[in-house]
Amino acid sequence: MAKAKTQYTCTECGAAEPKWQGQCPSCHAWNTLVESVPETVTQSRFASLAPTAQLQKLAEVEAQEVSRQQTGIAEFDRVLGGGLVAGGVVLIGGDPGIGKSTLLLQTVCKVSQSLKAFYISGEESAQQIAMRAQRLGMDASQVDVLAEINLEKISQVLQLHHPDVVVIDSIQTVYSEALQSAPGSVAQVRECSAQLTRIAKQLGISMILVGHVTKEGSLAGPRVLEHIVDSVLYFEGDQNSSFRLIRAFKNRFGAVNELGVFAMTEKGLREVSNPSALFLSHHESPVPGSCITVTQEGTRPLLVEIQALVDTAHAPNPKRLCVGLEQNRLAMLLAVLHRHAGVACYDQDVFINAVGGVKIGEPAVDLAVLLAIVSSLKNKPLPSKLVVFGEVGLAGEVRPVQRGQERLKEAAKLGFTHAIIPKANAPKGGVAGLHIDAVDRLEQAIDILRG
Repeated sequence: MAKAKTQYTCTECGAAEPKWQGQCPSCHAWNTLVESVPETVTQSRFASLAPTAQLQKLAEVEAQEVSRQQTGIAEFDRVLGGGLVAGGVVLIGGDPGIGKSTLLLQTVCKVSQSLKAFYISGEESAQQIAMRAQRLGMDASQVDVLAEINLEKISQVLQLHHPDVVVIDSIQTVYSEALQSAPGSVAQVRECSAQLTRIAKQLGISMILVGHVTKEGSLAGPRVLEHIVDSVLYFEGDQNSSFRLIRAFKNRFGAVNELGVFAMTEKGLREVSNPSALFLSHHESPVPGSCITVTQEGTRPLLVEIQALVDTAHAPNPKRLCVGLEQNRLAMLLAVLHRHAGVACYDQDVFINAVGGVKIGEPAVDLAVLLAIVSSLKNKPLPSKLVVFGEVGLAGEVRPVQRGQERLKEAAKLGFTHAIIPKANAPKGGVAGLHIDAVDRLEQAIDILRG
């Protein structure tokens, strides 16, 4: 018997190589080549997304407002950019058991009251889905369920019934008979997602694909999967906590980095109306090392508590540890604190934590991190109603951040009375109920705290 030919396919870009290599020659990614069987397809599987295509001037194209379909879940609509779009394809990924299927079943049950909605599952039987809907108290009387993993059968059902909203749970379980490889392989995921996207565009279906994630937390399968779809959402959260976060990393119909906050209950996922309350600790009295900042997640300002613990190092190399913030930036900020404010931490262990498990990527929290470190080092609490934000540069200057006015209004709405902000973000008319100290140097902010 002749040995079957194999090739090595890159999981990042999909390029095929005849032998294994440590680095992909096409995209230069390391350790991404996996063994697969070469696919030979004789029939044409590609169709145009539009009936006709012609060359035209961009200025002559009439731009139309994209209509949205509300899902009935406000936090989910926020992350999507206002709701589902006809012909839009959304890819949502997350760890096993995080709540992806629960959220999408809730969405389908709510949408089915006004639209034709399908729930296509390749991981659960129809009975299992019905049991979960009954356990969560959902009205699933108008939801059509299909337990199928064959792409050709799914395509036939979609073209026959023309639903408005479709959930595919999950894309890694779907396979095409035109390919020989197993479900979940690079070729199958790439082909099935492309075919389903093509059908969604042709029929105007709002489609949501569930994707598995790797142990590193990124979406499994070829990177082209994220390029095909219109929106990429990540479901985040700690298994030991009841709170879940949905974050948008790509959205052709809305803003990226939007954040939706949910709480997992016995009746499914419940929206959190005031997410800032999740990220603020409630101390009976002010404690050293705690500073409140305002971070911007998409269009939403969030108040987050930054905690710092500075302790004498008992080893030659002091520890620098960040949870929820960038570790390399902490080392840079400590150097700025020493050089421009005269506060030395070279013989101290420094630990930084963003309360609530939120991950902050913007530099607007620099000033809050430094003031929390000074507070912990001096063992002197900051005022309880103080809020701080601002980017700190290497020269010790406090640089402005985007949407400073919205951050101040959010802080005032939640009862804060004092703010230390960059001078360039100071509002001309002020904010009612909020005393604002505008600074342009790091040492000025520390002097304000010293009185």
